[in-house]
Amino acid sequence: MFMAYFSFFFHAIALLSWSATLSIASLPGNNTDHLALLAIKSSITHDPERVLDTWNTSLHFCQWQGVTCGRRHLRVTKLDLGSRGLVGSLSPHIGNLSFLREIWVQNNSFNGVIPLQLGGLFRLQKLNLSNNTFEGEIPATVSNCTRLNVLRLSKNILVGKLPQQLGLLVNLVDFRFHTNSFTGGIPSFIANLTSLETISAIENHLGGIIPNVFGQLYNLKEIGFGMNQLHGMIPPSLYNLTFLTVVSFPNNQIKGGLPKDIGLQLPYLEIFQMWGNKLTGSIPFSFSNCSNLVELTLLDNNFTGKLNINFRGIPNLWILGLSNNNLGSWEPDEMNFIDSMINCSNLERLVFNSNQFRGMLPRSIGNLSSQLKVLHFDNNLIYGTLPSEIGNLMKLTTISGSFTQLTGIIPNELGNLRSLVKLYLSYNNFIGNLPDSLGNLSSLNELYLSNNRLQGQIPRSLGKCNSLAALELSTNNLSDVIPKELFQLSSLIYLNLSQNHLGGPLPQEIGNLKSLMNLDLSQNNLVGEIPDAITSCTSLEYVYLEANSFDGPIPPAFRELRGIRYLDLSSNNFSGKIPMFLEQLNFSELGLSFNNLDGEVPKRGIFANAAAIEINGNGRLCGGIPELGLPICHKVARSKKGFRVILVVIPLFSLVVLAMALSLLFCWQRRKRQARPTEASPRQPYPRVSYGSIRKATEEFSERNLIGIGTFGVVYKGLLEASATTVAIKVLKLGNHGALKSFMVECEALKNIRHRNLLKIVTSCSSIDHQGNDFKALIYEFMPNGNLDTWLHPSQEQEIETEEVAPRRLSLHQRVKIALDVAQAIHYLHQDCETPIIHCDLKPSNILLDNDMVAHIGDFGLAKFLPLKPHESSSIGIRGTIGYAAPEYGLGSEMTKEGDIYSFGILLLEMVTGKRPTDEDFKDGLNLHEYVKMALPDRAMEIVEPTVMHALEEEMEAANVNRRSREDQARKWKRFEDGGTRRSTMEAYKIC
Repeated sequence: MFMAYFSFFFHAIALLSWSATLSIASLPGNNTDHLALLAIKSSITHDPERVLDTWNTSLHFCQWQGVTCGRRHLRVTKLDLGSRGLVGSLSPHIGNLSFLREIWVQNNSFNGVIPLQLGGLFRLQKLNLSNNTFEGEIPATVSNCTRLNVLRLSKNILVGKLPQQLGLLVNLVDFRFHTNSFTGGIPSFIANLTSLETISAIENHLGGIIPNVFGQLYNLKEIGFGMNQLHGMIPPSLYNLTFLTVVSFPNNQIKGGLPKDIGLQLPYLEIFQMWGNKLTGSIPFSFSNCSNLVELTLLDNNFTGKLNINFRGIPNLWILGLSNNNLGSWEPDEMNFIDSMINCSNLERLVFNSNQFRGMLPRSIGNLSSQLKVLHFDNNLIYGTLPSEIGNLMKLTTISGSFTQLTGIIPNELGNLRSLVKLYLSYNNFIGNLPDSLGNLSSLNELYLSNNRLQGQIPRSLGKCNSLAALELSTNNLSDVIPKELFQLSSLIYLNLSQNHLGGPLPQEIGNLKSLMNLDLSQNNLVGEIPDAITSCTSLEYVYLEANSFDGPIPPAFRELRGIRYLDLSSNNFSGKIPMFLEQLNFSELGLSFNNLDGEVPKRGIFANAAAIEINGNGRLCGGIPELGLPICHKVARSKKGFRVILVVIPLFSLVVLAMALSLLFCWQRRKRQARPTEASPRQPYPRVSYGSIRKATEEFSERNLIGIGTFGVVYKGLLEASATTVAIKVLKLGNHGALKSFMVECEALKNIRHRNLLKIVTSCSSIDHQGNDFKALIYEFMPNGNLDTWLHPSQEQEIETEEVAPRRLSLHQRVKIALDVAQAIHYLHQDCETPIIHCDLKPSNILLDNDMVAHIGDFGLAKFLPLKPHESSSIGIRGTIGYAAPEYGLGSEMTKEGDIYSFGILLLEMVTGKRPTDEDFKDGLNLHEYVKMALPDRAMEIVEPTVMHALEEEMEAANVNRRSREDQARKWKRFEDGGTRRSTMEAYKIC
């Protein structure tokens, strides 16, 4: 009986299910939706999550994954396939799902165009196609979907203008189309979208100005148009949108200032992004009223003045970005804004580097948010010590404090920052030892402490920093041996310990650095042979070992280092022959100069490019390509037969060889007196020079040693006691605006250039004088013949001094030679430097002359590297010297190579005419080149400097005397031959 009831119940359920299925299948429109979904499925070519496996006949389509139907009509109302990794196109049949209210297909890889048929979905309210690869233009038919309140098209490859028809979408609340390639400016139809609360168009190519129409969108809360090439000013009407929480216009060309009451007009502001524009003026104090502010990023603008914002009322601040402006007032409370940030408990990023902030870092910096991760204060005028309280900021990952004026010791408390990844404190005045606590920084990836005055040993504890990839300790006073623990850091990619006093041999453990790409140990006191273990450093590309005391042969281990591009072994004690395997390595530069190498120089590979190798200073080398100017290698015969041949040949030709040797010696001595250097000087170790030694060298900066005065410095003649070398010492006037920048520019330029016609720097000095003030100086080769200006325009004192000996004047030959020297130097700077350089201040006083009257260009304090940065235009003032600077510089044009060529042209005219471009004769519109132009061609000789003509006449007279002397000798020889007397060759030689 029970089984009969059970069977009846089971069949009844099955019958009801079957009849329900019949009922659903019979509903109108179902077949249309079903077929449309199958068409959508067929356009999808890849379904990694197998979402569409449920789209089959065993289930009703309303039960398919991602499909939602309405309860009343069982029609598809929502299609949600977002973030499924789908690949394919969006089928036009989607337009048949006429009951659709929402389409979510974001974060996939749909491609092709947006279907026009979307315009038939009159019920559509939300359309999200973001983060796919849709291309082409937005179909204007989308404007038919007048119920749309969400339209998201971001992160695709869409192009063209936004269709004007989109202005019909008056119900649109959320409109996002950022990260595409739209053009055509911000469209005016935006004014019709009065319901808009969010509009995001970041990363497009819209261009144009920001229109006033935004002032009509009173419901707007978020606006973003960053990275769109917009220009002009922000319309004041935008600041009337009281409910704005996000204002984002970064990386455009927007200019003008911010309204002083911006914080009162926009009290609900949470995010304000205006970085990368051309905004000026001060940062408004009224930001203090924005209590909800989370992000304020104003970096890369031209803001000036004091930072007055009171951050005490902004507790939710997460990031403050002020880098690369001109902020600073030099007032005593300059740095007090840090004190006011103590209540910002969510602060994670504080960056105010590259400004003009002056003062000490307050100890309250240690009381900032425990969430602080990034702290940048580099490139400011911050002085004093680095507060030890900084060790309280346990979540710090980055400290960037280079190029400031910090002094004292590096605090031991830095070792508390276990999360620290990057520590940059280069170019300061830190003293004392490196703290052992740095070894606690197990997460440290980059440590930069170069150009300080650190001393003592390199801490062995650094060997515990197992994540360290870059270690930069160059230009300090570190001593003792390099700890072996350092070479246990297999993570090291960059290691620079150059310009210290490190000694001892290079440890075998260097072979552990298998990831090392850049090794710079130059200018130390390292000794011994290069260990064979360096073979294991298979990633090496840059190796600088010059200016040490390494010895032995060039290591065969280098044969295995196939990736090396730059190798410098100069100024050591390497001996033996240059290995032939160096030909096979793909070098860009190779330095072997000033060692004890001998034998034949290879001719292939890097050795075929004379400009890419340095081998001078090895007196026993021979052969190589002709451009090297080395003697021919004479191979000695080894067989007995060959030896006998030599014994026979030598007596027969001994007299001839002796005569040739004497003749060559005579010619060499003659050329030595006349020829100028033909090669760039090798990179030499820069000796360390203290303030005391400079003071002594100049006899306490005596006026009798004064040889020049400029805008940024005073030049003295001095004798360095350590090397007994006479040098020129340029002492910077650090009180003059721009002097420090000039010092940095000149150091950067001179360390990267080497040419026979450029003034060679011997070393530099960055120290403290006897009164405790900063002291900086540059030491150059001394040029005994002064500068070109003193030769072209000698003073009365100079004329009196030279009157009793020889007149101080330049011959035409010398002027041409000097002009050629200068031209070659300019060509090198413009064309042959790895980074082209514009000198920007070519004039006679910057052309120095050595003992042989070879010209050298000096004073690179105004030089610029190409390509120029955006802020390096000459609009900040005339670049160069009046009269020599190109006229366009005065109109604000950027510096160019042609500007140097113009200055060179003026220099040539001055050398011919003897008149400065600022001569008193030039007035009422007349200038030097017009003066010359007016004289050509008929009166050309009238404008040539008289001393040039006089010197030319003397040279011609001397040439005539020589010619007559040779004619007399020839006549004597003819009479000798006519006499018929036989005489020996030696007698004839004496007569001639």
